[in-house]
Amino acid sequence: MIELRGVQLDLPGGARFTYDLSVATGVSLGVIGPSGAGKSTLLHLIAGFLQPVAGIVELEGVDHSRSDPSQRPVSMVFQANNLFDHLDVATNVGLGIGPAFKKSGDDLGKVVDALDRVGLGGFEGRRVSSLSGGEAQRVALARALERERPILL
Repeated sequence: MIELRGVQLDLPGGARFTYDLSVATGVSLGVIGPSGAGKSTLLHLIAGFLQPVAGIVELEGVDHSRSDPSQRPVSMVFQANNLFDHLDVATNVGLGIGPAFKKSGDDLGKVVDALDRVGLGGFEGRRVSSLSGGEAQRVALARALERERPILL
C-alpha cells in the first residue's frame, strides 16, 4: 500500500507540489500528465530520492517520510534505465540481487528466470550497449524485479 497525506515539496525556482494519494496493495496505477506536472517528482518522493517539507509518506503501513531510499520497500525503474553499459545483461540484472552478485548457483538461476519473465531469455551474455532501447528497458525491469520489494515504481 502507498499512502501520501498532505505531502508537500518545494523545488528551487518556486515550484510547489502537493500530493494526496492512496494506492491499495495489488493495484497497478498509471500516472499521466504534461511535462512538468510532477509525475517523476511523485515517484521520487515515494522512492525517497526527494524529501517532503510536509506530510506523510506511508508505505506498507510504515511512515517512510524521512527514510533513506535503501530503507524503503520500493524498487524503481528509471526512465534512463541506469544500466552499466560495460557489463553484460546477467551482471546488470544480478545487481538487483546485491552488489556481491556471482554468476553461479542460485543467483544465476534467479537472473535467468527474471530475464525469461521479461522476454529476454538467452540474453545473459550480451552487452547492454548492444541492446535496443526496449530491450534495455526490460533488463532494467528484470533487475528491479530481482530486488524483491513489494512496491515497483
